[in-house]
This record gives sequence, C-alpha cells and structure tokens, in this order.
Amino acid sequence: MLFVHVLTALTLAGSIAAIPFRVPPPQSKRDVNPALVPSFGWQSGVNPDGTGNCDGAVDGTNGKPILIPCSCPPNSTFFLANLNKNVAAGFVTTNPTVKVSFPTDDSTASQLARLNAAAVTLQNLEGPGVGCPISSTTFSAQGKTISAGTSTNGNSSAAMPTPASATPAGFGVSTSSSATSAAVPTSITSNNSSASPTDEQIATLAPPLGWQAGINPDGTGNCDGAVDGTNGKPILIPCQCPPDQTNYIANLTANVRAGHVILNPTVQLTFPTDNSTASQSARLNAAAVTLQNLNGAGKGCPIVSTTFSAQQKAINAENTS
Repeated sequence: MLFVHVLTALTLAGSIAAIPFRVPPPQSKRDVNPALVPSFGWQSGVNPDGTGNCDGAVDGTNGKPILIPCSCPPNSTFFLANLNKNVAAGFVTTNPTVKVSFPTDDSTASQLARLNAAAVTLQNLEGPGVGCPISSTTFSAQGKTISAGTSTNGNSSAAMPTPASATPAGFGVSTSSSATSAAVPTSITSNNSSASPTDEQIATLAPPLGWQAGINPDGTGNCDGAVDGTNGKPILIPCQCPPDQTNYIANLTANVRAGHVILNPTVQLTFPTDNSTASQSARLNAAAVTLQNLNGAGKGCPIVSTTFSAQQKAINAENTS
C-alpha cells in the first residue's frame, strides 16, 4: 500500500510539472491609460513658412497663429512612451527637478495633474527645456475648460502650465517661434517654511532677467531673444520683452504675497529665502510664471527673453557637483 501511495504521488507530481507555466509578457504596471492622456488637438506641419516654422494651435496677440517648429507636436507613439517613463519615475526623466503625477479619477485636480504631466513631458522631450511649446497643442484651452467645469474640486495643487508659449519649456504667450527654451521647473516646492519674505528680500533675491528689450528689431515687432535656436540664431521674441525691472519686481512681489499668479490663480508659487537648490529653483519658477503671465493668463513674455534657462542649469550643476 505504501508503494502505491508513493507511486501515485510521484505520478501526480509529474503531471503537475508537465503543465506548461506561462509567464506573462513584461509590462509596466504604471503605464498610463492612453484614454486618459490629453489629446494634442493639433498636428505638425501646418502652413510651413519655409524656414522650419509652422502655424501653432494658438493665436498670438496680433491675431495670427504663434509659430512653432514644424516637427511639433510630436508623434503620438513617441510622446506616450516618454509620458509613461516620466509617470513611472514620478518626474520628467530628462529634467528631474520637474515632478509629475497622473491620477486616474475624474476630479478637477486630477484632470489638471494629467494635463500638467502631458505638458511638461512635451516641453522636455529631448532634454531639459528641449521639446515642443504648449502652443503646439490645445492644452491651454483644455486647462481652461477643466477649471471652468467644476468648482467643488477646484483647489488643485497640480496647476497646468499657463497657455501658449513659443518656447518649448516656457508657458507665456509670444508671437515668435522657437526651437529651444528654459529648463525652468514648472512646479517646485521648497522645504523652507519661514515667514513671508520682505519686499527688500524679494527684490534682492529675484532672479535677474539677464536680457533687455528691443535688441535687433526686425521691423515686424520681433527682436532677438536671449537664447539661440537650433539654427544658431537668436530665437525671436516680442520687442517689448522682457519687461523693465520695476514692472517685473512689482508683479513678482504681488504674486509672492498672494502665493499664486494673481492673473492666473491656478498657478501656485513660493519664494523661500534660503540658498538651498530647491529654494533657488522655487524662486526661479516664481519669476518664470510671473513673466509668462504679466498681462493675464498666458499673456506675457517667453522664457527665452531671459537667461532663466542658463540660471537653472547652473543651479542644477551646483547640486550635482
């Protein structure tokens, strides 16, 4: 009898071992649901001007489409792959100071967070600040629709970058085209919890614009910006950009006092006064979103009208040295 039981057990064991074990194909558990990814609402290559620029999805203050690189927006497969990497990491992998989240519920805050994740992925596709501008999409209009659609969940900490920029990592409205821009974080929070800074501290610690308005006007309202494009020539900016120092500091001070951009309240900011990397980046972010919303939501100057990009790179370099 013992022999029979042992033989039976061995037979069963052999049968079980003979059942093929199927290993599911590897996949990321954190890949986003494509159905929740904001659509570009635009396509590349619209109305090329022969110099590498095409019409964007947003009109400038002159009533004409803001020019964008003809390669923008990117191929959707390429974009989704980059978005998946960033969401899995919790930050933009090509610009790690920029944090992202991709919640899946339908609250206002979550929809804005997803839109923000898409926006910063777009703007940093090839590296810090090297990507496509928001004005190559309808993200701005989508953000406004989301914010207007619900009031119960309106206090979102995941603010959508403000509308329409002609600079890939800038969010302000410009009438010029661009191929590169600032690697200024879209949302930086410092651990500094000290008292609100004084007006003198804000003026002293405000990142310098590093450029002046009206350089080399082309006769159409555009002037040279502070950053060169991929063609080696300065990216064009509105000739009134950047603003004068008095206007810049006055607006920055008002926004810091409010804790958000007054003319675009969904955009939160802080202005810590210590010298940590996070605090320096937070101050640079406060300056950037102030600049981009000087005259209303998304109506301001592009980041390439300043040296903010170079300043951010220097801050990041100090942190890694």
